[in-house]
Amino acid sequence: MDIYASDEEKGEDIKRWWRENGRSVITGIVLGTALIFAGRFWLNYQQTQAENAATAYHQLTSLVKEGNATGADQQNQLLLSDYSATPYAVFSSFEMATQAVNKADYASAKNHLEWVKDNADLSGHVEIARLRLAKLLLAEQNYDAAQVLVTESTSDSFSSLFSELQGDIYAVQGQYTDARAAYQSAVLTLVDGEPRQVILNIKIDDMAVANDS
Repeated sequence: MDIYASDEEKGEDIKRWWRENGRSVITGIVLGTALIFAGRFWLNYQQTQAENAATAYHQLTSLVKEGNATGADQQNQLLLSDYSATPYAVFSSFEMATQAVNKADYASAKNHLEWVKDNADLSGHVEIARLRLAKLLLAEQNYDAAQVLVTESTSDSFSSLFSELQGDIYAVQGQYTDARAAYQSAVLTLVDGEPRQVILNIKIDDMAVANDS
């Protein structure tokens, strides 16, 4: 706009600019306002979901303590159906798996752990579910399936635990050399002084004796 133009000329320039750009400006304002409200709605929705999921999980743990297995199962189903995107659905599945193991209902325990393995967002939760599931399969003497789960793990944080479990799988099958190597691998990733070091060293010695027998 010419700074030396008259007020009338400036007014005409403004009108002309508005005719050319007004629709875009209005559209931008509308979209911007919509995005702000949508963002606020999403945040409020997420907070409400988290709060409701926390309440449902608290109720589940209370029902477990009361020995109300039917009620706890209903709360778990609620968490999986309505709040599956929250960590509380994972916590619920772990809790139900634990209760199932305590009742020797290993089929149900495996189902709960499978759900976590397939649906959890955090890799740590997935690895815990995989580890517990592999231990159940080992207890059922389903060695091949347990071995598959062990080899699926790619987490450095859980490598020692999975190496130890791999050693256990080899040991019960009489593959003592492989078991000893797996236990040694498990020890290598530990920090000196960890309590598991003692247990692993005992297992290593046991495999050496078994191999010599």
